[in-house]
Amino acid sequence: MAVAEKESRQFDYYWQQQGEWVEEPNQRRGGESGVQRLYDERGQMLYAKRQVGHIYRSLLHPFGRPTVLRELDALNSFTQLGVRVPRLVYAGTERSADNQWRALLVSESLDGFVDLDTWHAEGAETRYPEVVHERMLKDLADNLARMHLGHWQHGCLYGKHVFVKVSGEGEQARVEVALLDLEKCRRRFSCQRAASNDLRQLRRHSSLSEAHWKTLLYFYHMAFGSVVKGLE
Repeated sequence: MAVAEKESRQFDYYWQQQGEWVEEPNQRRGGESGVQRLYDERGQMLYAKRQVGHIYRSLLHPFGRPTVLRELDALNSFTQLGVRVPRLVYAGTERSADNQWRALLVSESLDGFVDLDTWHAEGAETRYPEVVHERMLKDLADNLARMHLGHWQHGCLYGKHVFVKVSGEGEQARVEVALLDLEKCRRRFSCQRAASNDLRQLRRHSSLSEAHWKTLLYFYHMAFGSVVKGLE
C-alpha cells in the first residue's frame, strides 16, 4: 500500500470515530477546533483534537498551517527533551473538497492524572504530607526547566494545563507531573525569555500558594539557574 493511501485511510479512520465532546468545538482562527473522548479496540481512552480550517500563520508559513501541526512539533520535541506529555497515537491533516484544512491529533489519556487546580480543590493541602507536595513541585520544576532549556515556551501555562499523578500512600508516595495543551507552544531564541513569560503566567493562573510558589522557584533555580531572579 502506498504511503499516501495508508495515511489517507488512517486519517479517515480516526476522523469517522465519534465520542463525547470534552471540549465543544469553538470558532476561532478562521475555523473550529474541539476535543472528543474516544476508546481504541483495547479499551484505552484516547483524546482526539478535531479541527476544520483552524490555522496559524508565521514567517515560515505565511499562507497558514493547521495548529495541530504546531502542537505535534511540540509533542515530539518535548518527548526528546524528557518533558512528560501524553503519548501520541496519531496526527494528520488533509484538504477537504472545498480546499479547507482538516486536522487531527490523537493521544492517549493520562490515566490517574488530575489537573493542578482540581488537585488542590479536592483537598491536596490536607490529603498529602508536605514531602509529597515538594516532590510534585520538584517534578514540575524539572519538566519546566527541560522545556525552557530547549527554547520552548508553553504559551498557555495555567494550572488547568499542569497535570499531577500520585502513586502510593503517605510519605513514600511517588509524584509525576505532565504538561498538556501545547497548541500555543513556540520556539524562542532566548530560553530566558521563554522561562520568564511562562513562569509569570503560571504565577497568575494557578492555585499554588505563596509558600509552594517559592518552593517551586527554588527547585526551578536548581534545575535552570538565575533566570528566576526577579520572579519571586
